[in-house]
Amino acid sequence: MPATVLRFNLAGPAASSGAPAHRYRAALEMAAYADEHGVATVQTEEHHGSPDGWLPSPLPFAGAVLGATRRITVTVSALIGPLYDPLRLAEDLAVLDHVGEGRLVTVAGIGYRPEEYAAHGVDWRRRGALQDELLDTLLKAWTGEPFAFRGRTVRVTPRPRSSPHPLLLVGGSSRAAARRAARFGLPFFPSAHLPELETYYLRQLAEHGTEGWCLMPPPRLPLLHLSEDPDRTWAEYGRHLFHEAAAYASWQSAGNRSAVLSTAACPEELRHEGLYRVLTPDECVTYAETTSDPAAALVLHPLCGGMPVEEGWRSLRLFAERVLPRLAG
Repeated sequence: MPATVLRFNLAGPAASSGAPAHRYRAALEMAAYADEHGVATVQTEEHHGSPDGWLPSPLPFAGAVLGATRRITVTVSALIGPLYDPLRLAEDLAVLDHVGEGRLVTVAGIGYRPEEYAAHGVDWRRRGALQDELLDTLLKAWTGEPFAFRGRTVRVTPRPRSSPHPLLLVGGSSRAAARRAARFGLPFFPSAHLPELETYYLRQLAEHGTEGWCLMPPPRLPLLHLSEDPDRTWAEYGRHLFHEAAAYASWQSAGNRSAVLSTAACPEELRHEGLYRVLTPDECVTYAETTSDPAAALVLHPLCGGMPVEEGWRSLRLFAERVLPRLAG
């Protein structure tokens, strides 16, 4: 059975998605419902300055989800590392590791939008060096022992619950990211299906004498919405799916690689492309049972692009009540 994921980024055009507080509350209630019905992971992400409210602060949201659930894993994929104070991030992740009893997974990337760095007063040209400092600081801080940081001796408490530290992956689509992951002995999470980059990462592990593993996305990672009538859903709500696809695509520069990058110019093209899929419960079961890729996942995106909350709930309930029991059996 493929992994099951509930994705949230809380973005949506204000005129069509309701107040942000309404979406945030709905996302937490959906996460609790998904936890009760056996969904494996809640996934969230980080972007700044988006006019549609794309989630800029994934850690407070992750903490709220961890507090509202008991079993589900929460993955931040990805956190933009150089925008954070390293010591404060070490503390925040350690606390969340205790709150969630080890259920938080963090992917640290460096981002790809210079305007996000400019908004936070961080030098885009120093992003690699800042990411190196961040990872080095996290690993030292989580030992609980004093260490040197920017010319002074510091100590971070409490130590994380997880041993040797909370699960931390390095994300990216470049050789520099793969080298960085190998140098620090951390798992690597490519942003797209890039087997040649995985091979490079494994060579780097050998050269540095470190250990790690690669979490490779499949060649296609469709984002799902469940419906009894996909034609009706595309007609009524396809604009929400297209809003997210178009917003995300507009941020990409030449050379960026992503498993969820669309080239569609309208909802009709998006439907034909197959990256965003509206499936009936039967179609979803068939898709899950026939996929042979071990990295495949069922990624449900109930509030995609400001999807009305009631429609998001319809999708989630179909998934939890009409799909998951058949796959588990």
